[in-house]
Amino acid sequence: MTAETRLCPAGAAAADTPAADTPAPESPAPESPAAECPHFPLADRPGISLHPQYLNLFREEPLVPVQMAGGRKALLVTRHADVRTVLADPRFSREAWVNGTLFARRSTSLALVTSDAPTHTRRRSEVQFRFTHRRGEQDRPRIVEIAEELLDRLESAAQPVDLIAEFTTPFPYRVICDLLGVPIADLDRLLPQVTVMMSAGRFSADEVDAAHEAMYAYFFEQVARRRQAIEAGAPGDDLLTSLLTSPEESRLSDEEIVVFGFGLMMAGGETTASHLALCVLQVLRTPGLADSLRRDPSAIPTVVEELLRWVWFAGTGGQPHVTLEPVELAGTVIEAGQVVIPLTDAANRDEGVFADPDEFRPDRTPNPHLGFGHGRHMCLGVAHARVELQEGLAAVLRRLDRLELAVDETELDWRSRMFMRGVWTLPVRWRTSGNAT
Repeated sequence: MTAETRLCPAGAAAADTPAADTPAPESPAPESPAAECPHFPLADRPGISLHPQYLNLFREEPLVPVQMAGGRKALLVTRHADVRTVLADPRFSREAWVNGTLFARRSTSLALVTSDAPTHTRRRSEVQFRFTHRRGEQDRPRIVEIAEELLDRLESAAQPVDLIAEFTTPFPYRVICDLLGVPIADLDRLLPQVTVMMSAGRFSADEVDAAHEAMYAYFFEQVARRRQAIEAGAPGDDLLTSLLTSPEESRLSDEEIVVFGFGLMMAGGETTASHLALCVLQVLRTPGLADSLRRDPSAIPTVVEELLRWVWFAGTGGQPHVTLEPVELAGTVIEAGQVVIPLTDAANRDEGVFADPDEFRPDRTPNPHLGFGHGRHMCLGVAHARVELQEGLAAVLRRLDRLELAVDETELDWRSRMFMRGVWTLPVRWRTSGNAT
């Protein structure tokens, strides 16, 4: 059977999926994959973990036919082994996806995400040295220090406090500012641009374009300042300077350095900020877990791995790939030119890989989740992200005794039409000294 025979029949789909800069309709999830060909991206749903309707849809078939914007058909790849194959096999190309990304950023602003070898290899090899496991561990003390500084300020604030605004957002962004040598004071003007650029339909095309221009201008100015410092014999000790002073034969262009700079700020900040907030929320809603982790913080790394498997991460589902030649996947021969979209969130609930996959098990081990992706496009900052999630969660539990939501969970405002899932605010309260309530 070829892939084409599995795709949506003519006329089966409803209206086209909106473009990235057009708000997506909040239509119900399909009851059955045979009832109609669902649009992709699928409409978002509240909740920490993958919505049951989507989970049922993904478990029907290893390749789920969908219709994308403009009527183009695609296959969602849902099984763990098949997702790994798409992410690692060079016969599945990201560069060949010429229709643009599933969110608002321009393809030219995605230095690593939308490129294939050899361009991807050259770019990634130039920056990989700063994101090794060893460097992540070397940076751990500074990451802990940043968490403690933010919680010092948070503890003195009037309750309830929005944990996202006061901790889970500034925490990873301050880590990135240290890495890039970007002034922390500039975050006030950069973060609104980041939010718009992480749109998947929430903001208009004009707003997205303006955010891009502002971010390009800021980082070109940062590169120019570093070049002046280098020429004056006073180079800084930051990643942008390192990229500007690397050997000429392998050095990235100024535009590539600029794109990498704001790409790191977005990918390393927005993803960790949203995910850490949902990690805290899941811990609070799991009976006894917060107190257990306070008694035994050594269990936190294992819990973080399960949270990386459990939390529904991607607002757009996954990055489209195009087959460069006929290839067999999940027992189906897929012809050249077919769009396939690997879903790591679905793979993380594969019944053939995880025992009791629909249960959140804080002590799960081993845990071969795909929360950071796989293969050549595996998250560049995986080592630092793990440290930030571990130390961020540990610090919150250690410093904020009897932490709890300050509103009913049904009142949380879930992010929609954004590249990253999560909640916009997370109001919390805790016991302070002399207050037993």
